[in-house]
This record gives sequence, C-alpha cells and structure tokens, in this order.
Amino acid sequence: MYAENFTKLLIVDDLPENLMALNEIIKQKDRIVYQATSGEDALMLLLQHEFALAILDVTMPGMDGFELAELMRGTERTRHIPIVFVSAAGKELNYAFKGYETGAVDFLHKPLDIAAVKSKVNVFVSLYQQRNEVKRQVEALEKSRQELHATQVELQRSLRMRDDFMSMVAHELRTPLNTLFLETQMRKMQLEKSNMEAFNEEKLQRMVARDGRQIQSMIRLIDDMVDVSRIRSGKLSIRPIETELSDLLQRIVSDLSHQAAAAGTDITLDANKISSGTWDEFRVEQIIINLLTNALRYGGGKPVKVMLEANPVYAEVTVRDQGNGITAADQHRIFEPFERAGTKTGAGLGLGLYIARQLAEAHGGSLTVDSTYGEGAAFRLRLPFQ
Repeated sequence: MYAENFTKLLIVDDLPENLMALNEIIKQKDRIVYQATSGEDALMLLLQHEFALAILDVTMPGMDGFELAELMRGTERTRHIPIVFVSAAGKELNYAFKGYETGAVDFLHKPLDIAAVKSKVNVFVSLYQQRNEVKRQVEALEKSRQELHATQVELQRSLRMRDDFMSMVAHELRTPLNTLFLETQMRKMQLEKSNMEAFNEEKLQRMVARDGRQIQSMIRLIDDMVDVSRIRSGKLSIRPIETELSDLLQRIVSDLSHQAAAAGTDITLDANKISSGTWDEFRVEQIIINLLTNALRYGGGKPVKVMLEANPVYAEVTVRDQGNGITAADQHRIFEPFERAGTKTGAGLGLGLYIARQLAEAHGGSLTVDSTYGEGAAFRLRLPFQ
C-alpha cells in the first residue's frame, strides 16, 4: 500500500512507555502512527504531515498539551485536526473543561479504557476517510466538468471550422466554375450565331489556356483537401528518391516566371551549389511552389529571392519577399489550417503553409518564418541529408 493511502495519527506524550501502550491500542494495517515526546517535536510533525487525529497528553514538561492545542488551532494547516486529550489527573482538576475550551473533541482519563479508545479512534479515522473521499469525488467532478467544458469548446470550434471550411470551399470552387460557365455560355452564343471567327486558332488557344487555369485551380484545391485528410489520418506518404535541389529550384523558378511577370515582378535564384539528398521530389517541389506563390501574392510586386545553402547536416532553401511582412502574432497562426496572415480574405483555403510544414516535418526537417512587420518575410525550409 502506498504511503498516501495510509491514514496518519499523531500521539504525543513525554513518557515513552505511554506512547508504546497507546500505539498498540490504535495501530492498524491501514494506519501510520507518529509519536512525539514533546510539543516541539509534535509541531515539527504537524508541519510535515496531514493527520486524521491528534491524541495529546495534557501534562508534559515545557509545552503542555493545552498550549500545543492552542498553537494548532491558531494555524490554518492544523486547525481542522481533531484533538483528543489524555490525562492521569483527577477529574476534580477540571482539565476536561479546559480541554474542550481549547477545541478538543474528547477527553480521556487514565487508565485508558482500551475498547473506548479503539472505538473513538475508529470513528475519527472513518470520518477523516469519508471526508477525503468526498473531497476526492468533488475534485473528480470538477475535473470532469472542466474536461467537459473544454470538449464543448473544442466541439464548437470544430463546428465553426467545419462551417467556415465548407463556406470557403464553396467560394473557392465557385470562382473557377463560374468562369468556366460564363466561357461556355459565350461560346454557345457564338455557335448559335454561327460566328466561327470567334473560334480561330489564336482565340481557341486563349480559350484553352483560360480553361486550363480554372481547372488547375480546382485541382489544386481538391489536392490540398486530400493532403489535409491524409495528414490528419496519418496516411501522408513520402517516396524518397535521389533529388538534386539546385536543378529542382531552377526548374520551379523557370515554371513560375510567367506568374511572376503577371504579378509585375521577378524571381532571382542563388543556387549554384549542387545539393543532392534523398527526398520526395514531388513533395519538396510542392513546398517550394507554395512558398513562392505566397511570396508573389503578398510581396507587393517587389522582387522575390530564392537562396540555396547547405552544410554537412542539411540543405536550406530560403524564399524571401519584400512585402508588408508578418506580425509576431500571425507568425505561428499562419501554419495552422484555414489561416492566413492578417486577413481571412484572399485566394485559397489557407492550407498551403500548414501542408508545407507537415511535408517538411515528414522529411525530418522544418519550415520556419523570420519576419519583421513592414520589412518582408523569409521562409526557411531545412531538409536533412539523412
């Protein structure tokens, strides 16, 4: 049985033989009986332990039982402990009356009635145990109440996130779908008018390009939702192959050059060192495209810089923009799902950085941001070679 499961009793008497006799009367397997031969020793024990009952001898040299009782009643830690006085003095001294005045719950005269002592101690021990059990149950109920409240708060948050998510999905899908619908309506109208000039090679190529952009937008949206589902279910797959980061970065920057031009800016690349590692090339590309897309979106039309550095432990890709930057409060939040820096408006579901960080960590790496508001932002992707 652990010590905290024992009920502790304190007996105080200046005569060791009295302590021994009383100990034999009240001891049981589920109790620990502490003994003190003076009031001073008793006070030390009272400061160290929680007792169910204190049995005090009245007449002791130095601090007597009444003085000890008064000190106990004057201290918050010990004032609740029941006190039983024991005295060999005759009843004519009226010690019992003084004992009750100091807060005692009972007064016993020597020689002790063994059966009466056992019965009284059993009552106080039982009361103490019942009180502790009630306290434990109250604490358990309070803990359950707090847990239930926390669960309700989390459930409400989840419901709000679900509703917000469905609203955002509907909005994000509606934009490309509306564009495609309007395009088809325009083409239908041209066909009904037999205006085949509207479908010459040059115009047809532009139509196909516009359709492709809208379809790709919906595909990216669906891919993001699938990735989030895989992340949360622990089924996100990583397929490492030998990957050369410098070549990968050059290809990504080249592919995004038209998007950069449309945003009125350009992307510069500093990646002359060969850095090869075993990573999932598709997933690493997904991370970097996300960072560059964000840099072009929030970079204020200013140049975006991509840098590749390496040491013996990891390769580091930094994407730096010169936009408004990210506040300290937002720097943690932007990596949560369905969040964006500083605003709830804008393109996308706010999943990109969340997915990117999860993909980085799935490689054993990290994705962090360093930003001072008003001075742009630098996102750093670290990928360990091993």
